Parts: sequence; structure tokens; C-alpha cells
Amino acid sequence: MKRYITVAGNIGVGKSTLVRLLCDRLGWTPFYEPEAENPYLADFYRDMAAWGFHSQIFFLATRLQIHRAILRCPDSVIQDRSVYEDAEVFAANLRRRDGISERDYATYRALYQGVAEFLPPPDLVIYLQASPDTLMQRIAQRDRDYERDIRRDYLEGLDQLYEGWIDGFTLCPVLTVPADQLNYVAHPIHLDLIARKIQEKLSGKDVVVFEPDELAQI
Repeated sequence: MKRYITVAGNIGVGKSTLVRLLCDRLGWTPFYEPEAENPYLADFYRDMAAWGFHSQIFFLATRLQIHRAILRCPDSVIQDRSVYEDAEVFAANLRRRDGISERDYATYRALYQGVAEFLPPPDLVIYLQASPDTLMQRIAQRDRDYERDIRRDYLEGLDQLYEGWIDGFTLCPVLTVPADQLNYVAHPIHLDLIARKIQEKLSGKDVVVFEPDELAQI
């Protein structure tokens, strides 16, 4: 049976890495962040309020194209960040920071909600939950040019929106992974534990959590 999983979480939490490792282990097909360059970014950074709407519409269109490609793919897939996060976290954060006008944001939300209603949801969302301290540390370690100016308060704002989104997400089951305590890159046993919890969740088990004694053993 085909399965569709999406991995969600804040910047620097390790989504792409987990997607790669899980797909290597399970033999599934990965779908990563869009590679297409946003043609509005230069204008957006010059004047966020004027170009925030255009930029978010581009991201929304790209995410919808990926969602369609996932549905057409015959294999089980794992996705790095979903269309839901773009709207519920990043677009919402942009509105908080006055990077998009209230009128444009309302139009964006109406478009997103109208389209999202017809999207078949994933079978499972894996939410990588980590503190801002962990995120800052991991961002520094990977040392990407475009991430060097990311501020802690920006990550904290995204974290608040992520927590609120996950708390109210009902389209499919959610597996919350304590990413502060698990390093699945350095320790294969951590990946083993996550893979086992995923299978438990996909098998229909109602409550799947990472128990303190399990984390202590690894």
C-alpha cells in the first residue's frame, strides 16, 4: 500500500536529513523543498509589504505542484515540509511582521483554504520539535550563507506558530519527535527508534509517544 508522510518542523531542525535517512532505509521516494528560485525575492526583501503577497502566492503554487506530483507518484513518499506549513506558519508569521498587508493576507488565506479543502492529506505528519537553542546550534553547524542572519526571536515566533498549528491539526495523525534529545545523524539507534514509532503510528495505534525510559536507554 502506498504511504504518504510529510516531515514538519522549524528551520534547522533536520527535516531534509530525516527525509533522506528514512527514504534510504525504507526504500521510499523523497520529495524535498522546491528548488525553483522565487522570482519575487529580490523585490520582497526591498519592500516586504508590497511584494509579500506575490512571494507567498509563488510558494503556494510551487507547493501545490509538489503535492500533485506526490499524488501521482506510484511509490510511498516522504515529503520535506508541506503546503500546510507554508500557510499556517510562514505566511502567518509574515503577516505578524507586517510583511504582507491585511487585505492581501485575507485573499491569500481564502485561496489557500479553498484549494487545501480538496487536497488528499498525508497519512502521517512527523513533527520535529526542538527548542530555539537547538535550532540556533544546528543552523550554526551547517553554516549556510543565507541562514547566517537568522535571529533567535524569528525562530521563536515560528516555533509558537508551529506549536499552535500542530495542536489544531486534524487532517491526519501526527507523530511528535523530541528532536532536542535525538540525533539520528550521529546515532543510528535514534533513527531505529523513530522508524519503529512511525510503523506503530501507520499501523493504527492510537497513542504513540517517545517514553522517557526509551530516550534514557539510548
